Amino acid sequence: MLVIRRRAGESFCIGEDVEVEVLEIASSQVKIGIRAPRQVAVLRGEIHLTQQQNRAASSLGRRTALKLLHASFQNPLRKPTRAV
Repeated sequence: MLVIRRRAGESFCIGEDVEVEVLEIASSQVKIGIRAPRQVAVLRGEIHLTQQQNRAASSLGRRTALKLLHASFQNPLRKPTRAV
């Protein structure tokens, strides 16, 4: 991890397209501004983590559904059971 010290009003760049500026410093918080192209996703860490967890959970559901569908094709006379 790269650590950079900045004061309010100072900024740093990430690549060619992203600029991060320190807007305000309070006792326990720092307010930052991010200039980035619209196609660059800028998310808070907890939102990004929630998205990853949701994707993982939804892919497990799809796998289970596909397994049940596959099983029903293997034995067409047998009714597919419902996953719990």
